[in-house]
Amino acid sequence: MAVLQKVLIANRGEIAVRIIRTLDRLGIASVAVYSDADAAAPHVRMAGESVRLGPADARSSYLAIDRVIAAARETGADAIHPGYGFLAESAAFARACADAGIVFVGPTPAAIDTMGDKIRARAAVEARGVSTVPGIAEPGLDDAALVAGAERVGYPVLVKPSAGGGGKGMHRVDDAADLPAALVQARREAAAAFGDDTLFVERFVANPRHIEVQVLADEHGHVIHLGERECSLQRRHQKVVEEAPSPLLTPEQREAIGAAACETARSVGYVGAGTVEFIVSADQPDEPFFMEMNTRLQVEHPVTEEVTRIDLVEQQLRVAAGEHLGIAQHEVRTTGHAIEARIYAEDPAAGFLPTGGEVLQLRWPHGVRVDAGIERGSVVSSSYDPMLAKVIAHRPTREAAIAALDEALGSTHVLGVTTNVPFLRALLAEPAVLAGDLDTGLIDRDAERLAARPMPAAVLAQAGLALIERGGVGTRAWSSDGWRIAGARGASVRLTDGDGIATVTRAPGGVQQTDFAFVGGQHAMRDVELRVARADGTIEEVRSVERSIHPTITRDGDVWMPLASGDWLVEHARPAARARAGASAAPSLASPMPGTVVAVHAADGDVVAEGAALVSVEAMKMEHVLRAPTAGIARIHVAVGETVRRGQEVAAVEPDAEQDGASASDTTEGER
Repeated sequence: MAVLQKVLIANRGEIAVRIIRTLDRLGIASVAVYSDADAAAPHVRMAGESVRLGPADARSSYLAIDRVIAAARETGADAIHPGYGFLAESAAFARACADAGIVFVGPTPAAIDTMGDKIRARAAVEARGVSTVPGIAEPGLDDAALVAGAERVGYPVLVKPSAGGGGKGMHRVDDAADLPAALVQARREAAAAFGDDTLFVERFVANPRHIEVQVLADEHGHVIHLGERECSLQRRHQKVVEEAPSPLLTPEQREAIGAAACETARSVGYVGAGTVEFIVSADQPDEPFFMEMNTRLQVEHPVTEEVTRIDLVEQQLRVAAGEHLGIAQHEVRTTGHAIEARIYAEDPAAGFLPTGGEVLQLRWPHGVRVDAGIERGSVVSSSYDPMLAKVIAHRPTREAAIAALDEALGSTHVLGVTTNVPFLRALLAEPAVLAGDLDTGLIDRDAERLAARPMPAAVLAQAGLALIERGGVGTRAWSSDGWRIAGARGASVRLTDGDGIATVTRAPGGVQQTDFAFVGGQHAMRDVELRVARADGTIEEVRSVERSIHPTITRDGDVWMPLASGDWLVEHARPAARARAGASAAPSLASPMPGTVVAVHAADGDVVAEGAALVSVEAMKMEHVLRAPTAGIARIHVAVGETVRRGQEVAAVEPDAEQDGASASDTTEGER
């Protein structure tokens, strides 16, 4: 690797950390770039050099081509690795690198252009004999043409943006009446995410499985594949768990789909590491349909690395340096099974809304691979993708790999940020997942059940006791609640329990053999009598709760509990929360997440029906539509482009006095 001396990583988070590790192993100098939000991020410290790009807004930092090129020139980097996301699939960025005399670690701009436009990509691979999903895919189709095409294709259909990927702007439509609205939303999402609102429509494949193939190609005409990955476990078209190899395919089917992937790469003269994605019906695995090609490294590339023992970043760097592929197709061997889970900053119990905050405590598992871009003290911002880390288990069999991954997730704790770890464990325990009977709709069909996580009384009890013993948060130490040197007895604390309030009380005189102390923040206790009174009037006595826990109490009096069942956030019931919990549903709308207002669907003063869309808020690449809780007059408190806090009121609906009067009049007349 004498040709490349210094590489700038035009990315952040876990992928930047992962690339730096390979650069260090190869003896290549590394340069990190960062926004103000990432000034203290791990990838910045790990790199040999670092350059500030700008403020947190990605458009002024990670997406600013001129600033990234300037950083490479300033540090003398002779190559730029784009990672994935941001500029990784930007043909304009690849051209800017070439114009500046800097090696772009990726394919040619022409290949990016073709594969970045799904309509052109379909035509290119069809010319090489690769099958595509039936649909209507032509440049410049307006909504009327798409509606007419969908009728010919037959429902259900998938609406897809021609540019971009990652499931953004993609919508399944089962009824013709719903297609016009889906097209409007898809165009808005595509324009916001990719700067291009071109759409096309495909037939929805029955019992679909998402299978992708990793390819490698050099500039000397050599193309190979490294086997396939099963990526069918998705939520709203976003991958959640990936594995290699696929439990669906036979050796013959595996060879055929690999050959189709190589033909796809040849169709655009591909150079570097890329992924060809196929949709495969579980009923007809002999007929894979090309979906798209990702002209970059994939998030799930570690599972391929684990089963092949090939460092894909190293291969990217070697190809970028002009070397021949050092691996022939017959030399590719896969061993065992690997499975990866993506850890997101999101709350599955709240509809998978993005979260954020400061990482107060952090513990990663041992015996598995962890690719992470956070550490204790990291602040998870709503400005970027919510993925925090990936946990990857590699074992001789699929069954052993799943068991190892589940065990690893059980010892993963990210306190301070609500994550999807418990959801991932519930997913891995699903009989269909264990049996390998997967499809892309599995999670969405059962998301509510898998995400359900009612808070056990024992969790509330431990959190309440932690608050009481730590110094009486919510109580007065010198009051008549029974305070002792060993701690308050008879004290109580109020905690939020879903939409209601739970009161945790330590029974006066009801403690036997208490052994409770703070040693470095650790609770060690037994036989503490606690009573949990919930909002629904139920009361539960809890004794002998988990002995060794490390609760973290925030400045606001909330408690983070790392337990074997996962991390729990138990919120202290503040006056405002108590008022909300005790009041009837108010006709106001608060943003469920920190983010940016991307659409306002009604004007202030409009008369709206119950369920009407009022405001759309976007955070971490996810759009959430806030709808009228009741019919009435809309009051809009925000504008497009405005940044909002979690819990900030963005709109309200006032009762329509005229309608109320008319209803009352009608009722009176009827009674007469």
